[in-house]
Parts: sequence; C-alpha cells; structure tokens
Amino acid sequence: MGGPGEAGCNGGPRRPPPGLLLLLLLLPALALHPGGPHNVTLELSPGWPGPGPPPNVLHVWAVGTQSTVHAVWSSERGVPTGLLVATDRPDSVLHINWTRLLGADPAGSLTLQPAASVRFAAVLLLTKLFEFEEASSSGPSPYPPYPLTNFSWDQLGPTLNASALTATFRGRLAADPAFARGGLALRIQAFAGPGRPRLPPRLRHVAGSCGLQLELDGVVPRGNRSLFRLELLTLSLGPGPPPRLEVLSSIDDEYSPAVFRLVRLLWGSPTGGYLQWRPVAFSSPGAERGDALPARADAPRPATGETPPSLLLRAFFGPGPYPDLAALNLSWGGPDGAAYEDHRYLSWSALLGVGTPPSDDFSPLVLGITATALGAPTLLLLAGGLALLLLLLRRHSEYHPIN
Repeated sequence: MGGPGEAGCNGGPRRPPPGLLLLLLLLPALALHPGGPHNVTLELSPGWPGPGPPPNVLHVWAVGTQSTVHAVWSSERGVPTGLLVATDRPDSVLHINWTRLLGADPAGSLTLQPAASVRFAAVLLLTKLFEFEEASSSGPSPYPPYPLTNFSWDQLGPTLNASALTATFRGRLAADPAFARGGLALRIQAFAGPGRPRLPPRLRHVAGSCGLQLELDGVVPRGNRSLFRLELLTLSLGPGPPPRLEVLSSIDDEYSPAVFRLVRLLWGSPTGGYLQWRPVAFSSPGAERGDALPARADAPRPATGETPPSLLLRAFFGPGPYPDLAALNLSWGGPDGAAYEDHRYLSWSALLGVGTPPSDDFSPLVLGITATALGAPTLLLLAGGLALLLLLLRRHSEYHPIN
C-alpha cells in the first residue's frame, strides 16, 4: 500500500480531500498584502515659519521598513493638486523653501532629500468642472465650465484630524449664486494598514495608500437634468510609458453591489503609481445601492491649451513647459441613473498609491458559496457510500448457512 503522498493504483495522483480544497480556496483571502504596516503622519505646512495661518499644504508621510511614500496636496495659488513621490529609503525627508514657494517663481522650492532616493513621482491636477445635460453627455457642454483655479478654499487646519489621518479641502465660487449654499470638497484619508472603508464602494486599501473622496454638495444646477464632469491633468517623472487606463472584471460584488469592475489609472512601470476606483458614484452621503450613479472615464490623451496654474507642479517639476502632460475626464450619471438635480449631491471615491495596486480577492460570502457548491456533492457521495456499506454489512449479518 502506498503512503498518503504516493500515486494511486492507476499511476495518477490521488485527489486531495475536500478539506484541502477548501483551504486552497481560502488562501487568497487570507494572504496579506506584501507591504507591511507603515508609520503614517499627516502634517499641515511642514516647517512653516509664520507669521499668520499656515497655507493649505498637506503632507502625508508614510514610512516603511525600506521605503517612504510622500503625498503632498495643496489648493494654494492655482488648481487643487496632489503630488505623489516614492523613495527607496525610510529616512527621506520633504523640504519646502517657503519664501520661494510663495514667491514669484516657486520652481525648485519643494524637494525630497536625499534626491537620489526618489524612484517615482507623479502629479495630479483637478482643473475644471463641467456641467452638461444628459442628451449632450458625449458632446460639448452647453454651459461654461467652472475653472477650479477661480475657487476660494477654506483653511485646511480646522478639518485636519491627525489621529484619524483625515483632512478636507472645501472650495466654492464666492461670486457665483450657484455656490451660495454649496461647494466642492476633496477629503484625504491616509491608511497605515490594509482594510476597507465602512461605506461603498469599499475600495480595498493597503499600507501607505491614500483615499480620495470628491463631493459636490448643494450646488444649484443650471439645467433640469444636469450631470457633471471633472477634468484631470497628470504628469509623471522619468522615462516610461504614458499614463494608461486598465479595467478589471470580477464575479464578486459583495463590497460594491452590482459593480463588477475596477478601473485603474497607471503611471510608469509596475513599480510606479496608480489611481484606482470603481466605476460608480453616489447621490447620497449614505451611499445606498439605490443612489448609485455610473461613473465613466475617458482614456488619457495629450493635454492641449495653456497649463492652468499649479503651485506643486511648478515647485517640483520646474517652470515648464510640460510636453508630456496628459488629460482625462471623469463623468458621473447618465440616462440610466439619477441626475444631480434629484438630490443635489454627488460623491466619488478613489485610491492613490505606489507599487502594485491592491486587487479584490473573493469575499468570504463568495468563498463560502463556492466551498458549499464544491463540498456538497462530495458529502452526498460520501453519505451515499456509507449508507451502501451499512446496507451490505446488514445483509451479511443476516445471512445464515444451511449446513
């Protein structure tokens, strides 16, 4: 007789027991992301000498065992901008020359030291908010756009929560009656370890990544069935392919009901950066399934026209020009969903990070269903075999020879 690991009588390998099959199914869900926990800090305007309130410059600093991820966000002197920098040292430090940054020429005023440790950098600019009607979703907007460079932004300090690792930029067009009781908000959430937010779309995050939530709340639309579209500009540092979109499909929608796709904007090589989201937005703060709106993204294209002012773009990438600057549009809503007018609220979430984007493993619910589907036939077969064996033993025990 062969041992447990030997081949069967037919020369082929023995089939693993059902318990081993279930364990193999559960391993992907139990596996942790290779990036360990990070020491994450949020700080407002690091090194600000004063006097006066500090400028709206937010620094997210995630220190790992062998690397550091720096994310800098600002709404000062231009459009809201996010700068993502990854270094291969845990002791890299952000330096800001405030006199130069807020002066006439901010080029070179924001650096990472040591400079040789920088292995990836990308910038993301939120430039224009377009309003359009459902019927013209693929054509030009009938209304003038809202340039975000014209927005006035509240002080960031009162919204910063260092323990919860959150901060919120809130802006509005002060002279526009449409923004009298509403505005645009960009909420930044840093993560020191893996997990998922409480509300949909419940994007899986990893250590060192940043969550972004864009909210349009209380703005009076100019049309009865208005929808909104946001223009983004992006630029990455160093050689490599231009930014590209990648769409992944899944059969599991437990975390985001009725949403089976994941969209990624990828910069550079696999060790570069990513902006990841599900193609869904919500028309209520509670993010109920009935308030879900479709979210669409155009493929990145070369940016045309004049580059809008951005403090962080010039401070880190220099005075320009920027021939590799790319543009893409994000739009929310459509003929099959509610218009903005129905609730006057819109929320969209994404995840910004460096390295391999986190992918969705099968949820415990789907794993349980799969294990049940695979295990039930095996259990029925075992039960049937046991019943047949008991029947044969009973017949044998009732047999009495004549002689």
